[in-house]
Amino acid sequence: MKTMGLGHKITKMSLTALLLIIVITMIAPFIWMISASMKYEADVFTFPIQWIPKRFHLIENYSEVWMGKYNLLLYYWNSIKITVISTILQVAFSAMAGYAFAKINFKFKNLVFTSLVATLMIPDQVTLVPKFFIARWMGLYDTHTFIILILSFSVYGMFLMRQYMVTIPDALLESAKIDGANHLRIFAAIMLPMSKPIIATLAILKFVWTWNDYQDSLVFLKSRELFTLQLGIKQFATQSGAIYSLIMAAAVCAIVPLIIIFITGQKYILEGMTAGAIKG
Repeated sequence: MKTMGLGHKITKMSLTALLLIIVITMIAPFIWMISASMKYEADVFTFPIQWIPKRFHLIENYSEVWMGKYNLLLYYWNSIKITVISTILQVAFSAMAGYAFAKINFKFKNLVFTSLVATLMIPDQVTLVPKFFIARWMGLYDTHTFIILILSFSVYGMFLMRQYMVTIPDALLESAKIDGANHLRIFAAIMLPMSKPIIATLAILKFVWTWNDYQDSLVFLKSRELFTLQLGIKQFATQSGAIYSLIMAAAVCAIVPLIIIFITGQKYILEGMTAGAIKG
């Protein structure tokens, strides 16, 4: 028994050490990025690495990023506008579609749902050329409007909402119908309040995906004043001549909203993802 207990402890310690190594490996680049953003350029690549800078250049680096000639503030605003609007629209459309597929019976419902889910197998890159021609045809090329439109609809969001709403008892809806409630009232008064975890989950995931999106902005935007933060940082890296202290400062600024969103909403992600998997 003592041998088995010792073996269990050794296994547990080994797994803990392995997980610790993995965590350090994942966090180290992030810590180096923050450290480099506070250094003089000459100290960025010193070896051994100065995790805590001996000479701080924090205010100067971040002032140059925000108030210098690179216009990062405008790119920040463009990303916030696109991300917030498209997130709100996608959550709204996904919730309505999820309710329809989960609780409303109509002809060919299963066929339509299956066909939509099947499109998840199509890579986004395959649809870039058709989207480009549609944008030119609609006169929306090089506008934020078109990017917001294509980001406001998501089969994954619809699927996620539908899977969660299926778990809500039909008895609640039947009681509301007996009281004279129509689908709009049932959706607004019953389904949405009971779907708060999955709505928060989808909103957080959508915010992160849109904020990090580089492909759509690269293809559908050409005017610099319309660039999102991702394109702006790329332009910033090119114009600054590979001044890594400034590039790291810009990168740190870019991930701050993601960190805030994740910290404030991480409990909803786990709750929403697990609840929607109970049944389907």
